[in-house]
Amino acid sequence: PGQGFSAGHGGGHTFKIRGEDHHAEIEISLEDSFSGVTRELSLRSVQLDDQGRPYMGTRTLSVKIPKGVKEGQMIRLAGQGMPGEGGGESGDLFLTVRFAAHAVYKADGRDLSMHLPITPWEAALGGQVHAPTMQGEVEVNIPAGSKQGGKLRLRGKGLPGDPARR
Repeated sequence: PGQGFSAGHGGGHTFKIRGEDHHAEIEISLEDSFSGVTRELSLRSVQLDDQGRPYMGTRTLSVKIPKGVKEGQMIRLAGQGMPGEGGGESGDLFLTVRFAAHAVYKADGRDLSMHLPITPWEAALGGQVHAPTMQGEVEVNIPAGSKQGGKLRLRGKGLPGDPARR
């Protein structure tokens, strides 16, 4: 009496269940974020054999890391999550970006900071010093009377991207 659903028996309807989303982290360097890169990523995950039975397997994905990606940002790989059931589509894989420790810079959103050592007379009298940036070395003007721990801003020398989207 009435139309029912079945799990694939006879002439009834089958359930199509979308696979679960999967979450993982990927660690990249600041240089990878600055220029963008493609990385190979090996994942152990549930896969389906030819008869549709699940098993644990390893697969390798080629992941494009976009230029200007920030720490904590998620990259979505559609259809790369857990397989669906009954012909349902696979879930998505979400990769959370983490930055590897860098010898010079610390990232905060799109901003990069570093400690630039200067001599006491450069701090007192001011002057020009050379500072490394991701784009190469630049000359920085140190104002006279600078104090230890002071900050200087170099506009446009952080990670690429829209500064409004911090």
